[in-house]
Amino acid sequence: MAGKAPMERHQSIDAQLRLLAPGKVSEDDKLVEYDALLVDRFLDILQDLHGPHLREFVQECYELSAEYENDRDEARLGELGRKLTSLPPGDSIVVASSFSHMLNLANLAEEVQIAHRRRIKLKRGDFADEASAPTESDIEETLKRLVSQLGKSREEVFDALKNQTVDLVFTAHPTQSVRRSLLQKHGRIRNCLRQLYAKDITADDKQELDEALQREIQAAFRTDEIRRTPPTPQDEMRAGMSYFHETIWKGVPKFLRRIDTALKNIGINERLPYNAPLIQFSSWMGGDRDGNPRVTPEVTRDVCLLARMMAANLYFSQIEDLMFELSMWRCSDELRIRADELHRSSKRAAKHYIEFWKQVPPNEPYRVILGDVRDKLYYTRERSRHLLTTGISEIPEDATFTNVEQFLEPLELCYRSLCACGDKPIADGSLLDFLRQVSTFGLALVKLDIRQESDRHTDVLDSITTHLGIGSYAEWSEEKRQDWLLSELRGKRPLFGSDLPLTEETADVLGTFHVLAELPADCFGAYIISMATAPSDVLAVELLQRECHVKQPLRVVPLFEKLADLEAAPAAVARLFSIDWYMNRINGKQEVMIGYSDSGKDAGRLSAAWQMYKAQEELIKVAPLIWPFYRSHQTRYTDRFV
Repeated sequence: MAGKAPMERHQSIDAQLRLLAPGKVSEDDKLVEYDALLVDRFLDILQDLHGPHLREFVQECYELSAEYENDRDEARLGELGRKLTSLPPGDSIVVASSFSHMLNLANLAEEVQIAHRRRIKLKRGDFADEASAPTESDIEETLKRLVSQLGKSREEVFDALKNQTVDLVFTAHPTQSVRRSLLQKHGRIRNCLRQLYAKDITADDKQELDEALQREIQAAFRTDEIRRTPPTPQDEMRAGMSYFHETIWKGVPKFLRRIDTALKNIGINERLPYNAPLIQFSSWMGGDRDGNPRVTPEVTRDVCLLARMMAANLYFSQIEDLMFELSMWRCSDELRIRADELHRSSKRAAKHYIEFWKQVPPNEPYRVILGDVRDKLYYTRERSRHLLTTGISEIPEDATFTNVEQFLEPLELCYRSLCACGDKPIADGSLLDFLRQVSTFGLALVKLDIRQESDRHTDVLDSITTHLGIGSYAEWSEEKRQDWLLSELRGKRPLFGSDLPLTEETADVLGTFHVLAELPADCFGAYIISMATAPSDVLAVELLQRECHVKQPLRVVPLFEKLADLEAAPAAVARLFSIDWYMNRINGKQEVMIGYSDSGKDAGRLSAAWQMYKAQEELIKVAPLIWPFYRSHQTRYTDRFV
């Protein structure tokens, strides 16, 4: 076919080198094969869709670009410019789209090549390059270094793992450029590419994978890259949740098993406890209302119920696999008694089950226990779905799981019974993975952080004090605000009733607190106050939580952002720590966030970076018994003290 020789030459040279002198070819040269294959397949598709002339044009431009990148010859760049400006408008759009697609394919090839290189390094144990440690090191290598180079005992390493928590936060990004449809297609292209280069692939497998690869490349090319309507916060949440469904859900137990293996290889013959809080997930999607009027109390309610419904559905999709696995009849007396009780009282409507649609016989006690778990998961999912779609549900709460302890209890019973009967290897299989998922994700999947700007709370309190006839909260000094807030927090009288006049903005703030009171506490993580300046900002949120009857108040986190606020942060936190009521409230734990984004805009990046460093040093002095750990997401890097 016209114009294909350069691509084939790249492939053949690489193939010949590997055949004749494999020791002279770097693993990085796999990238040549991956990239050439994807581009070649795409050019075939382009020819089928738009004809050979456009394929030849795109290939010539591709080769001119590659040659210019190698020799920086201005003549080539000029030739490329003349070719592109000579195109008719319709062809220009196709060519631009083609190059955008080819760049995506090149990135996918590079990702697969990096993964291939990492697997090779893992096999060789080759992690000598300290500069690439964040991406190239592995868990076992890290633990070994802690023991051999830093002098930590194995027990210290194990205790540190059991008692640390990494909080991974999904931030709200309505500007995510790549559509979810394309992300999924790109994932399938990566999978095809990985399988094509497997050592044990047959000729038939290769042909079928090649067809699948071409199909996915064409589907991606035919998919609009641009969202034509702006996403709602609910859309953002669903897009973020897709990562859980496709990757994170099964990735967490696999990661924790890898830690078990690493511990065993350094001499710790004990698994990481399933309830060790090593990883947890939080989200700002549907909770970050700072400057985003589209995030309303109704949106926050929707995303919480959506996440709960998705969590219950993920558990429900796995529970019958676990029932298949735990077919044993031998069990502890404790489990036998529970199974007999459940079997006698069981009156299941079996129509909604595909497997185990009849009542489980009593001589399969684990399945009886897990069948009851399955029922409650079904009703938990359906109740969340009803509340999400209509606002009401006829399913009673006592037919569902309302807290994670209820969910864990029967699973722990099965685990204990298996271990007591000599079946610990079985207990440490899928059941352990399931327990770890429940401990990590709970019933809420992620904890939603609420973020609101400090002045919005000031406006609410100002409307309250004005309505009560005691003055304007907004005009009070910081000392007067603190005194009044503390006197109200120490008292018990309600501050306002239904007659409080509300603007649209103050109703929105109070509506958010009412949602916090309405939904289960495990839906939420922190209440973050952006543009925090003083102790009264924190005390104001504490008072509003109490007034709106939030049963388990969220931890309140001041976010200091502007330069002056960063300078004042240590004194503000010290003042909070001097208040007995507040110290009793936080029980020795305080989280503080400092932001680079607004401080950088306020004072410049260098001044902001220096002030953030000083603020961290001073905050450590204010609270010497607390320690820093980092919370990062795509828009803001913060320090967090707990």
